Amino acid sequence: MKRLLLQATAITKSFAGVRALRGVSMELRAGEVHALVGENGAGKSTLIKVITGAVSADSGELRVSGQVVLHNDPGVARSLGIAAIYQQPALFPDLTVAENIALTLEAAGNWRRVDWAARYERASELIVRAGATIDPDRRVSTLSMPEQQIVEIAKAIGADANIVIMDEPTASLTETEVSSLFRVIESLKTQGAGIIYISHRLEEIAAIADRITVLRDGESIGTREASEVGRDQLIAMMVGREVSAVYPKREVPIGAIAMELRGLGSRAAGISDVSLTVRKGEILGIAGLVGSGRTQLAGTVFGLTPADSGQIILHGERVRIESPADAIAHGIGYVPEDRRQHGVVLEFPIAANISLSCLDSVSRHGLIERREEHQLASRYAERLRVKASGVEVEAGTLSGGNQQKVALSRWLAINPGVLILDEPTQGVDVGSKSEIHAIMMDLAADGMAVVMISSELPEVLGMSDRILVMRNGRNAGELTRAEATQEKLLALALGHGE
Repeated sequence: MKRLLLQATAITKSFAGVRALRGVSMELRAGEVHALVGENGAGKSTLIKVITGAVSADSGELRVSGQVVLHNDPGVARSLGIAAIYQQPALFPDLTVAENIALTLEAAGNWRRVDWAARYERASELIVRAGATIDPDRRVSTLSMPEQQIVEIAKAIGADANIVIMDEPTASLTETEVSSLFRVIESLKTQGAGIIYISHRLEEIAAIADRITVLRDGESIGTREASEVGRDQLIAMMVGREVSAVYPKREVPIGAIAMELRGLGSRAAGISDVSLTVRKGEILGIAGLVGSGRTQLAGTVFGLTPADSGQIILHGERVRIESPADAIAHGIGYVPEDRRQHGVVLEFPIAANISLSCLDSVSRHGLIERREEHQLASRYAERLRVKASGVEVEAGTLSGGNQQKVALSRWLAINPGVLILDEPTQGVDVGSKSEIHAIMMDLAADGMAVVMISSELPEVLGMSDRILVMRNGRNAGELTRAEATQEKLLALALGHGE
C-alpha cells in the first residue's frame, strides 16, 4: 500500500450551533487523486478549511505523514507541505506573475537585495512545470482565470507541496485547458504528491480519481475505489436517494414558433448569419466548443451587443432589440453564464434580486413597496424551492444551486415568452442540477420557449428537443433529439466532414 500522506479521523466542527462536520474521516495516499464529492452544504469546504488550518476542528485528529498536527493554522499547514488551489485564485492583481510566486516562495528579510534574474528564471521554470507558457513579467490583472490557476499550481510546485487540494479547478477552463491540467496532475502524482480533488463534474471524477469519498450532511458516507463505483451509485450516495433521472425530460405539447432568427449577425459579438427557431413548449439546446459564439449569440438576442444584420421575429412579428430593456419589453429573459458576476447581486437580499427585472410592478411613485416586493419574491422562491430562511437573506449566503434559482426567479417574474439559459447548472451539485432541470421542464410544459446553452453534452442530449451546434460564430448544423449523439455533436462542433 502507498504511503499515507494525510489522515483526518472523526473530525467535527460546528458554527453557531450548526454541525457542519459530524465525525468525518478520510485519508490521502502518496501518488493518488482522492476525489471529495457531495452536494453543496455537505461539508467539503469545512473539511478543507480544517486541513489547511483556516479553521480549527472542535474534535478529531489530523495526521500528516504519520505525525499528529496539534495546533494547525495556515502557516503550519504550508510548512507541512499542504497547498490549496481554489476556483477563485488568491493572487495580487497589480503584481507580476514572478512577484506573486516570489511572495509565497522567497524567505522574508530586511535589507535583502532582490535577484530579479533569478526570480524571473525560477518563475519561468515553475510555469513550464505546471504545463503552460506564461510570461513571468505579465501583471496578474491581465491573465485569464485559467492562467491564474496555472500560477497557483506553479506556487504549489515551487513550495514542494505533497498534499495539493484542488477545489473546482476546472469550472472556468476550456476542454483543452482541462486536458492540460490533468497532465499536470499526473505529473504531480508521479512525483509522489497526493491530490484532493473537489468537483461537481462526475465525468471528471471518473476520468481522474483513484478513490472517492462521499460526504452528505456533514458525514462520511463512504470511500470507494473509483473503478468500482458507477455514476448512478455515486449520485445515490451523494443525495441519499435514487436519482432515476438527472435529466427529467418528458413529452409536452409543442406549439407555435415563439422566436425566429433569420441570418442574425453582430460584428461586435463576432457572430454572423445565425438562423434558428424555437417553439412554445420546446427546449432548444445550443452546443459548441468554448469560443464558438453561443454566449455571444445570447447577448445579441438580449440586446447587449445589438445585431447589425438579419432579423429577430417574436411571435410572428419582426422586432428590433437595441438593449436589454427592449428585450425585457418583448418578453425575453436571460440568465447569464456567470451568476456570481451577472446573475445575482450577492450583497442584495433574495427579494431585491428577484424584483430587479420588474421594479415597476412593485413600486409606487418611484418608491419600492417592500411588502409587495416581499410577496412577489416569496411566491417565486417557494415555486422554485429556494432553500433559505426567508427572502431577506443575502443571496451571497446561498449555495450555488440556490443562487441559480434566484437568478431564474428574477426572469420568471416578468413572465417571459422566451427564456435563454446560459450554462444553467454550471458549478451546482447533482441534486440542484436535477431540480433545475425539473424547473426547466415545468416551464416548457407551461408553454414557455426555452433556449439552453450548455457545455455539458449529457445535459444537451438529456434535456433538448432539438440541438443547434455553433462553430466560429455561425450555424454548424442542427440535430433532432432522436438523431443526436455525442459523436455527432462533437463532429459538427469541430468542423469534421466539412
